[in-house]
Amino acid sequence: MYFNRELSWLEFNRRVLYEMEDLKQPLLERLKFSAIFSTNLDEFFMVRVAAIKNQISSGYEDPDQTGYTAKQKLDLINEKVSELVTLQYEKTMIQLEALATSGIKIIHKTQFTSEIITQLEQKFNFEIFPVLTPMAVDFSRRFPLISNKSIYIGVRLMIGMESKFALVQVPNVLERLIKVTSCKESTCFVLLEDVIETFIDKLFIGHQVMSTCQFRATRNADLNIVEDEAEDLLMVIEEAIKLRKWGETVRLEITDSSQDPWLMKVLEDALQLDPTQIFRVNGMLDLTFLMKLKPPKGNTELIRMPYKPKKYPPIDKKNLFKAIKDNDILLHHPFESFDLVVDFIKQASKDPHVLAIKQTLYRVSGDSQIIKALAEAADKGKQVTVLVELRARFDEENNINWAKKLEQRGVHVIYGIYGIKTHSKITLVVRREKNKIKRYLHLSTGNYNDQTAKVYTDMGLFTCKESFGTDASIFFNMVSGFVTSVNTNIMSVAPYTLRQKFYDLINREIGHAKAGNTARIVAKMNALVDQELIARLYEASRAGVKIELMVRGICTLVPGVVGLSDNIVVKSIVGEFLEHSRIFYFQNHRSPEIYLSSADWMTRNLSRRVELLFPVEDPVLFKRIWLTLQLYFKDNQKSWTLLSNGSYSKTVAEKNPVQVHEVLKHLIYEDDADYNKKIQTLLES
Repeated sequence: MYFNRELSWLEFNRRVLYEMEDLKQPLLERLKFSAIFSTNLDEFFMVRVAAIKNQISSGYEDPDQTGYTAKQKLDLINEKVSELVTLQYEKTMIQLEALATSGIKIIHKTQFTSEIITQLEQKFNFEIFPVLTPMAVDFSRRFPLISNKSIYIGVRLMIGMESKFALVQVPNVLERLIKVTSCKESTCFVLLEDVIETFIDKLFIGHQVMSTCQFRATRNADLNIVEDEAEDLLMVIEEAIKLRKWGETVRLEITDSSQDPWLMKVLEDALQLDPTQIFRVNGMLDLTFLMKLKPPKGNTELIRMPYKPKKYPPIDKKNLFKAIKDNDILLHHPFESFDLVVDFIKQASKDPHVLAIKQTLYRVSGDSQIIKALAEAADKGKQVTVLVELRARFDEENNINWAKKLEQRGVHVIYGIYGIKTHSKITLVVRREKNKIKRYLHLSTGNYNDQTAKVYTDMGLFTCKESFGTDASIFFNMVSGFVTSVNTNIMSVAPYTLRQKFYDLINREIGHAKAGNTARIVAKMNALVDQELIARLYEASRAGVKIELMVRGICTLVPGVVGLSDNIVVKSIVGEFLEHSRIFYFQNHRSPEIYLSSADWMTRNLSRRVELLFPVEDPVLFKRIWLTLQLYFKDNQKSWTLLSNGSYSKTVAEKNPVQVHEVLKHLIYEDDADYNKKIQTLLES
């Protein structure tokens, strides 16, 4: 009845990998997907595999919902990862060969000519050698701690008649890609680790270097914070971040050219690994560097020109409060600019009629204009309250820095509710207008991050409806006080009312189906994992409810099973932008409803996080979202369909191609009504 979540996630990363085959994309854009695959896999090992290893270490043997024990899951993961990594390197080498014919070469150390070696030796002596620190291992010097995700060179030295081990860390402070000028017809690069390995004997003068190997360790990086014992959560998280790079080793990557079994045995013993945790790669370690490759000057065919978001809707941006009062405003990023959200906060910070600004922050960019505007608002004496989620995974340090800076400027910073993350995306601006209080809101499916808003698809709603404003005040009172229950009017809040709201909406569709009425659920999200909610969807399918799901990543629901889920279709889109919006449509016979949310259908979102679900009431915006949702399901270029065996089948139509990202990028419209008209025409054609 359920797919395993880890294996489902690996299937998602497989879909990422297959984007490298899209010849319609420029070459360097295709290579970026190999880098994304590597980044994803690193995080997968640091979090999910680390958690499974912890289960094994603690003797936990209960099977999961798919019947696998932790040990069985780990074996299946290792088998699948080995297959995918082999596939990754095969596809990457094909693209690098094509890149070489286009004027960019990455030269392996086995291909160094005497001319290249002469040039590199000078660079090594004067720029690289002073930074390096060789570390010998013997009776008095224990095996050093291997940093997470750093590349090292292991060395076998012959000292007297005995083999000794030493290693050198490839320094992160130096550029990994080194340009060489000896190539006449191409732009040529070599890798820093290859240069160091070529001249490794200079670090061990007087000793014979017998063999070397390049390796990289991945460690458990999930923060283990016991809040019961944390008097100061900020301080505890700061300390935990420092320890992150020294967690238990969960993976060792080593280049296939490293053939010395003695070196392998030393690393295996020192890092306490079994052979299943060691992955040989047929090429370069850590392919995330491919993201940094740039085309030769003047060659724009290798890259996609940066997309410039539209400046819609055509409203008076100098007076956003009036524009919001006139009509609710919907933004679909990155197709429409995130600047309007930034402008909203900026105007609120400067407007003398604004009394208070309240906002939740989960992931923020390094140079956030929103943070600056909030600080300026506090400087002007406004009541500014910001909930900064310190436990946003891998953004903890950035969020701590922002929290401290905001506090120094007089902003009231709170760190959320005990025991659960605050993942909701909401801004409340309180304004005095003609001796009355008016509340303006921005609600979103995505983070207040101007950088990710350029590559993540998300929807945001501006409104000043009184019902929304009342619920927003209740929400902020909840997260800043000791509230243990929430009584909102139109919004649903996890972990209090959101799960039951989804149950009620699904049950209503079941009731319609049983009564012979039209019953349909269309939902778009990042992940579908929650077992209880999946059980409700199975029940709805058996009752005759038509269910169409667009799930970007993990999906543990099994579609297309006769008598269980034969009315459920699951699709996934992987393309230029990262699908991130959460949209939920319920047919409700002749009175359909649409909701936007910060929550996926995962147990953590419904039971262990503070999340928001809110309806879209404006009929024009309602229709716009519904038409956009239908457009996603019409995509026949980047769309994958989940099969009942857990694999995905890609849809690529030669006739009448529809690629949703391209359609939305190039769609020109005057307003929401015009948008609806043009998308409707496209869908009908």
